[in-house]
Formats: sequence, structure tokens, C-alpha cells
Amino acid sequence: MTTANETPRRTRWLHLLRRDRMASAAAVVLLLVGLCALLGPMLLGDLAREQNLRAINLRPLSTDEGWEFLLGSDSLGRSVLARLIVAAGTTLAVAVPAVLLSLLIGSLWGMWAGFHRGWRENVSMRIADVILSFPSLLLAVVVLYVFDPSVANIIAVLALARIPVYLRTARAESAELRSRLFVDAARTFGTGNWAVIRRHVAPVVAPTLLTVAAVDFCFVMLTESSLSFLGIGIQPPDVSWGLMVAQGRQELQTAWWIAVFPGLAIILTTVSATVLASWARIAGDPAQRWRLTAPRRGRRDRKAAAAAPAPAAGKESA
Repeated sequence: MTTANETPRRTRWLHLLRRDRMASAAAVVLLLVGLCALLGPMLLGDLAREQNLRAINLRPLSTDEGWEFLLGSDSLGRSVLARLIVAAGTTLAVAVPAVLLSLLIGSLWGMWAGFHRGWRENVSMRIADVILSFPSLLLAVVVLYVFDPSVANIIAVLALARIPVYLRTARAESAELRSRLFVDAARTFGTGNWAVIRRHVAPVVAPTLLTVAAVDFCFVMLTESSLSFLGIGIQPPDVSWGLMVAQGRQELQTAWWIAVFPGLAIILTTVSATVLASWARIAGDPAQRWRLTAPRRGRRDRKAAAAAPAPAAGKESA
């Protein structure tokens, strides 16, 4: 039974999130993007592909032809707002699976190699060095140029390119944890290696890996947008934010909104994910959590402190 002093962990995290305005705003932005990704294709999928030749290159805030042209239209009379919402689902459908795959494979591999050390660690690190020797974007360009640039291939190549990031992080953390007393105690009582990794190593390494995954999500999303911009990413009739920027780059002087709005969506989503990842890193570290719970002086308090007269130089306190 939970007492009044034992605040549930979820309530504590929500309280910490409300105290940080930037993190709260970032969480709201990511929540809206997630809702657009889930509901957009079902509600606005047909509207994003529908062409209206009477509404070609409408400027933003043009609602004479309907509310869907609030952000303008492109050269084929398609709603930029509808395409922007539907493109959120396509972009996240590539970035989220790629990050989850690389996180799962790289974390398990890294903890296994770091915990056992020896030849397992050496071979794993050499494989990671070989993959990291190729820039992620260049590797994706080469692979997608040879194979079909489908969604599955894009996810596979992005996941493969990001596995070494989690492998090296998990290896370093687990190699340091294997010499801790609680790990030695578990092995003394006959606990198997995988059981030790699952029960004692993984819970300690997980916050660091999740923080890396949140930052890596931004990189993967930008890489997918870059591939779509180069023409070897998402292919029509599907639409992503990078593809929208690529389709609107030739009309920047006449219809700037076609490329600017998806570009702003990319920037806003990546910045929000970075801010929330930084907040989660501090909130998940007991040594740093005080920075979120420390009382903050408001603007009025700062003005009052600045306006207060300074004590006299020769006056001594009683």
C-alpha cells in the first residue's frame, strides 16, 4: 500500500517535467508529432494525394478553397498541410524502427562483449570500427543505389550503420560493471552470465542507452530526410518531410512554403527530441536531479534583490 510520502515514480517524473518549461514544450511538440504520425495517414491520406488544379501554388493562409490550404498548396494543387501531417507518419515509420533495431542489437551485443571480455570484445570492437569507418550517409547512399530504395531497405541500412554506437557504449558500461561487488556477489551464488546481464547489468546501462537513442533518433531522421532529398529515400506516391523539401527546392523563389514548412518540421522535431533527451539524462541521474528540483528565483525576486540597498561599509551587525 502506497503511503502519502511514497510518491509514485510516474507522478515524480511528471512533476519534474512540469518544472522545466523547455522540456515540457518539447514533450508537447513530440506528442503532437506522434499524434500526426498515428492519425494523419488514416484521416488525411486521401487529401494529401488529391490534386486541385484550381488551387495551384496558393499562398499560406489561403482558405478560399478550404481549410486544408491553410499552409498553401504545391504546383499540383495538393494541400501542404495535409502532406505535412501525413509525411510525419512516413518519417517516423523509418526513424523509430531503425533506432529500435540498432538499440536492441547493439545493446545486447555490447553487453555480451563487455561482460565476457577477451576475444569476444576484441572481435566486436573491430567489427564496430569497420562499420564506423564508413560515414552513415555515404554507406546508405551506396547500399540504396545498388538495391531498391524501399522503406525496409532504408530501415535496414540505417539500423546497421548505427549499431556500433550502442555496441561501444554498452561494452564500456558493462566492462566497468562486471567488477562491481553486486555482480561478483551474484556470480558467487551461481547466477548465470545472461541472468547477471539481464538482472544487474542491463538496468544500470539502460538509462545511458536510452539517452543515446533519443539523440540518435535526431540523426537518423535527418539522414532519412537527406536520402529523400537526394532522391534515393522515400519514393512517390509516399511522402516524407525530406521528399517534400526536395520537391519544393526548385520553387523556392515562387512558392517558398512548399519546402520551408517541412524543413521547419524537421528542425522543430529534432530540437525537441534533443531537449527532451537532455532533460531525461538529468532526471534519470540521482546526482544531477537536484538541478530540476532546486527552487528558482522569479523575475520579481531578481528585481527586488537588485533594487535592495547595499549595506553600509562601516556598519557592523549586532
